[in-house]
Amino acid sequence: MSHEQDKLFASVDALLEQAAAQDDLPDPGERKRLREAGGLSQDQVARALSVRRETITGWESGRTEPRPPKRAAYVRLLDGLAARNPGQPTSSNPRVPEASTGPAAPQPEPAPAPAVAAPVAAPPGSPSTTRTAATSRRPGVKKPVAKKPTVAPAAVDPRFAHGRLGVLDGDGSLYCAGGLVLDCPATNVASLVDWTLSEAKLGTPRLHRNGKDGDPLIVITAAAAEHLGLPATLEDRRGLRLAEDHKVLKQITKAKWQLTRRGFGPWARVYRPAAGGQRQCVQFAILPWGALDTRSWGNADQLPPAELAAVLGTYAQRVITPRGSTAVSGLELMTALRPPTRAVKDETTGAWVSGPVAGSLTEAVDPAPPEAPSEHPIVASLFPRHHERTPADVLEEEAFEWIRDPQLLTDAECAKKYAVGIDVNTAFLAAANRLNVGLSEPLHVTAPVFDKTVPGSWLIDLSTIEMDPRLANPFTPHGTRPTGPAWYATPTVAYAQELIDTYQLPVTLTPIQAWIRTASGPYLDPWYKHLSDAYKATMADLGIESGMEENDFLTAMATHKRHDPGMAIVLSAIKSTIKGSIGKLRERPQGASHKYGERWPALERPTWRPDIRAAVIAAARVNMHRKLIKTALASQTSPAPVGHLRFDEDALLPVALLSDCAVFLADDPSPYGFLPRTADGKPAPGGFRLGVSPGMVKHEGTQEFMWAAQMLDQGHNPARHIKGTDAADDGE
Repeated sequence: MSHEQDKLFASVDALLEQAAAQDDLPDPGERKRLREAGGLSQDQVARALSVRRETITGWESGRTEPRPPKRAAYVRLLDGLAARNPGQPTSSNPRVPEASTGPAAPQPEPAPAPAVAAPVAAPPGSPSTTRTAATSRRPGVKKPVAKKPTVAPAAVDPRFAHGRLGVLDGDGSLYCAGGLVLDCPATNVASLVDWTLSEAKLGTPRLHRNGKDGDPLIVITAAAAEHLGLPATLEDRRGLRLAEDHKVLKQITKAKWQLTRRGFGPWARVYRPAAGGQRQCVQFAILPWGALDTRSWGNADQLPPAELAAVLGTYAQRVITPRGSTAVSGLELMTALRPPTRAVKDETTGAWVSGPVAGSLTEAVDPAPPEAPSEHPIVASLFPRHHERTPADVLEEEAFEWIRDPQLLTDAECAKKYAVGIDVNTAFLAAANRLNVGLSEPLHVTAPVFDKTVPGSWLIDLSTIEMDPRLANPFTPHGTRPTGPAWYATPTVAYAQELIDTYQLPVTLTPIQAWIRTASGPYLDPWYKHLSDAYKATMADLGIESGMEENDFLTAMATHKRHDPGMAIVLSAIKSTIKGSIGKLRERPQGASHKYGERWPALERPTWRPDIRAAVIAAARVNMHRKLIKTALASQTSPAPVGHLRFDEDALLPVALLSDCAVFLADDPSPYGFLPRTADGKPAPGGFRLGVSPGMVKHEGTQEFMWAAQMLDQGHNPARHIKGTDAADDGE
């Protein structure tokens, strides 16, 4: 037998071992019982398997699952413990089935009921009216593969026993998360709304005690749209809604249901006014009308219904039930986590009335003049149309887009072999963590004393702070030095003061005027935690966990999107939710019908807050710049500068920046090889760290040095193309 054949057989044996390990892994509760019965601590098991204790905790709670090669070793340990400590398993729940390539949001087995299905793992004797995904009348649906849930199921609200959403196909099959399929008898939209609210048991419990339960979402496939009498495409390509005389809208009106002002489009909401405190509303997503934007959801709308239900169900469980674009969903998440009002008792009348929730955005407020976009009525009252506002007129806090002048490349840099890009994980999300933002309307102050704890916009001259020309200036998005007074958000001015104090710069900051918020707080903290957990849980399902060794992390990241295509779609949607919702805080007028100086609907939202958007982007930009300086200082031979911000010729400085991506020149194609380290091999303090958490960095891509040099010579940004594709095409 040849050596090559030996290698192939060994690879096949390894795969068989992994497959066997997947089948033999006990339930999470049994894993914990076996460890404790063996007298082992989580720390001992973690050391034996070369993982962190928190990883063992995740495996024993069901929050995460072990993956090869750790999985096989973990199974071996549990098998040995089971042989020594036989006993009754702590859980006998059947495995929750899911689509073959999509992630499954786990759901408990519902009680049998007429006209609804039981899970695939239903016990014998279930009512004959129930069926499973495996026996669906829809041709071409693969039998779901039984897998254990990656998240331990929590207590389920019986009102929403079948999950958060369903994907309706043309044969009346409603595919829900966890492999559940319901028989839907509805033949039109009006009857579908009635059935969903009375029979489907779909929806989402509120995320905050003062919030509202989430409405059920019904996703309509092309076949289901035809079955319900909906057109394959929308004739109104500008308004993206059905004509008011369409028969479907007449059916909805006849049944005494109503539509929101946006009508019946790709994302529609059909409702009746709340009765007895109960919401009566169903959300719809029409796939053939482009409800799922490919920039956020990839090819999700092409998935079979069962797999799409698994993808959307996971997003709904970890983030929020989609209510429109990912940007809209992210903004809705902010409100769901910090609702504006709560019920309070009027001491005079004894009646329950609406009162504000502390720490929330409770009402819509107009921005300060420099914070307003050019279409806003405030700007129209101050400037004629098409007037180009200067930095002294407008707050321009945007992400970096900068390249170094190629004439400033050093000889040592020109001798490097590679251009290597690193990318900050969810940079805007990391910037939102513990960020103090304004909660009230702006107050104008003349000649203020700067206070970094006060959110607002400040007119100040930062051009007197001189920066090494090889590094982007942190006070402008294009990285060039300011030319005079300009408006800045609090995080930018605070960073300027930090540089002055840290490096003893001979500069004094003197604000000219400011628009400040007297009420403030960490409004985005719950949003940060919720999305951070969602991001990390999804990355864990793709084989990327916190605490991985840096080289293991880089190796796993190189192929993580191929690990589970369905979960990769969820990851893309989460990242798009983060960026999109920050942008949505300054939503501009939609459509050609808007006239200059008129208000537009978004201005009436409490979450229309361009000042908060500016603060998040400013914080992300200065966070990046702070790490760039720490990296440069850790890589040069001289100590930190005093009285100036210039670096040694051997300092590691970027040649390009694009939002959260930085490109360096190096002799090693991997960021592990060139990022500076301490004497004991740890990442330099304050610099970039490789890892999965928000704010840490990953490898973005590597190209030859000559490719980067040519890009710089032509005035193009290497950071945009370091992957080999345009960053905008990848949703970056």
